[in-house]
Amino acid sequence: MAVLVGFSGSLRKGSFNTALLHAAGAMMPAGSRLEIMSIAAFPLYNADDEAAHGIPAEVAALKEAIAAADGLLIATPEYNNSIPGVTKNALDWLTRPPADIPRVFAGKPVALMGASPGGFGTILSQNAWLPVLRTIGAELWSGGRLLVSRAGSVFDADGAIADARTDEQLRQFMQGFVAFAQGGSAGNP
Repeated sequence: MAVLVGFSGSLRKGSFNTALLHAAGAMMPAGSRLEIMSIAAFPLYNADDEAAHGIPAEVAALKEAIAAADGLLIATPEYNNSIPGVTKNALDWLTRPPADIPRVFAGKPVALMGASPGGFGTILSQNAWLPVLRTIGAELWSGGRLLVSRAGSVFDADGAIADARTDEQLRQFMQGFVAFAQGGSAGNP
């Protein structure tokens, strides 16, 4: 069974990215599952706090889940044409101490997706993730991009996808990423 871990880079209660992540979980191919975790309890990264108190329990739990998973799915918002601070902060914690980076991220299949109220989806945020993921040695799945634009018209009041085209794109995206995470070549040349 393929197990993916996913987190949303938004802390907002009505987050489109969190809704997208939950929709992805409901569309997992047979024989696979998505474990959705939260970064909401992560404190701001501060090396002095790390030295004094170590890695927070919620950070350690997500790190261990990522290390054990077949792949990582990040639903990333886009703030000011880049990665939201809270999402980058989460990754900064997840890469502490640096000696853990190879165990947690080296060769780890990672997929990015995102939803935005604007017209470009989260293309600039996803692009900004590329050097970060490359630095930690993750294996970015480049077989598909999921950029949900005008998200306010894509999701209904309960956070479910109300757009058939987006629903089908997400289904195909998840099938491709699961195949890649299981060692297939679904999209990466």
